[in-house]
Amino acid sequence: MTITRAIGAVCDPIVSAIVRTMNFFGIHPNLLTLAGLIINIWGAYYLAVGRFFAAGWVITGAAIFDMIDGRVARETNQVTRFGGFFDSVVDRYSDLGLLVGLLVYYSSINRPLYIILTAVVMTTCVMISYSRARSENIIPKCKVGFLERPERIVLTIIGCLADRMAPVLWVIAVLGTITVIHRILFTYQEARLLEDAQLRAVKPAAMPRP
Repeated sequence: MTITRAIGAVCDPIVSAIVRTMNFFGIHPNLLTLAGLIINIWGAYYLAVGRFFAAGWVITGAAIFDMIDGRVARETNQVTRFGGFFDSVVDRYSDLGLLVGLLVYYSSINRPLYIILTAVVMTTCVMISYSRARSENIIPKCKVGFLERPERIVLTIIGCLADRMAPVLWVIAVLGTITVIHRILFTYQEARLLEDAQLRAVKPAAMPRP
């Protein structure tokens, strides 16, 4: 069991209670997704002014909305293609918004190395999502690699609450890059298998009859 799954299992009773409450009041899943973004912007502000501990708790609150919007959609039969698209787009804004907050903070204290590191993390986070989205245009699934969004959120919260954000950024930069490389290699292998299967299917049909 991964760390994020363990945390999810511990928090499941609380999350289930929140989901039931949202269902009772008829809150639309897309509103919950949007609420998570707004809360993360609040967290980004705290990061920008160097209040990391407060930011950690705010990001934790936003993470709860990230966990419940999909469950509310499934339990109320409101799962739609647009809902999945909207959730993915808003998640990217949330992730990048928090990193922009860190860029502002490191700029204000004149730490150019950490500014570059944060920019690398921003690029890595985008590429983790993009590599999967682009891959799944040519192969059925590309859900490989350790550092997906839940892991990044947990690491960010730990970095904020422990006031060790810089080491966490290094971890995300390294593991995120490894995740992108893993997805590239996985896509290469799976695409080759699909192409070989297609060639084997075409060759017998192309052979002339005696």
